[in-house]
Amino acid sequence: MLDTSREPFPASAESVPADPPADEPRGCLFALSQPPLMIFLTVIGALLLMAALHDLYVL
Repeated sequence: MLDTSREPFPASAESVPADPPADEPRGCLFALSQPPLMIFLTVIGALLLMAALHDLYVL
């Protein structure tokens, strides 16, 4: 892995903290892993699929 530290010497394994800082923002994949959001997106997707199938086969 590329060392991107700004120190003049390479970072050692002892100087790397075990846990990331708590105030670090989380990304989109963390948001998508939440069950209420996935249930909501599944319901919306099912409604869009039903509307598309209705338009194709009934109208």
